[in-house]
Amino acid sequence: MAQNSGASAWLWQKYPASLDGQHREHSQERTVLKIFKREIYRVIQTVCSWIFSWYGWKFVNHLPPEIKSYVLVGAPHTSNWDFIPAMTVMKRTKINAKFVIKKEWLFFPLGIILRAIGAIGVDRKKIQTGQTKSSTDVMAHLFEEHKDLILMIAPEGTRSANHEWKSGFWHIAQKAHVPIVLAYADYAKKEAGLGKIIYPTEFERDMREIISFYKNVSACHPEKFKLDHRFI
Repeated sequence: MAQNSGASAWLWQKYPASLDGQHREHSQERTVLKIFKREIYRVIQTVCSWIFSWYGWKFVNHLPPEIKSYVLVGAPHTSNWDFIPAMTVMKRTKINAKFVIKKEWLFFPLGIILRAIGAIGVDRKKIQTGQTKSSTDVMAHLFEEHKDLILMIAPEGTRSANHEWKSGFWHIAQKAHVPIVLAYADYAKKEAGLGKIIYPTEFERDMREIISFYKNVSACHPEKFKLDHRFI
């Protein structure tokens, strides 16, 4: 790859230490692509953080710095606008959260953008063919494959009203032996951030505590945000 060609040349000048010593062209291409994805992610976060502040929102963080790996639960999720506080929280906390997506969605060029904002491709065929027990096993195993992993999950599973949340996030955290961190975006208070920390021990008790936390959080579309009636 020529160092004086377009975006590659800019990246080479901006990150010389990252690119020194990589003599093979394909190695240089992978490195440049990795840096390019990092830059996309940084720009997206910066723009979202600017919009967040422009509209007078407040950021809150109750996460101790020593907690490095956890399942990040995000709610309410009733609008595409939730992307802005979500990306702002990622930027303000300087965490690189990941989310799971079917690996088929990571095709070029869409895959570049999705990976840049944290997508991890999962092969669901392994579950269908019996190579692994369940999707929660697959996602819990990600904590062994990735150091300091933050796995982001929307428990409602949809932007529409849902009276029964997906509880897989609890089982993932329990199997991976990591805590659950409750993230939120309160549109009434114009406040978003990381709130309570739950260490999974007993399913129903933990779920009641989680639902209680979100009970007073106002969604972008309140009529679409329903708490899980099984744990109220």
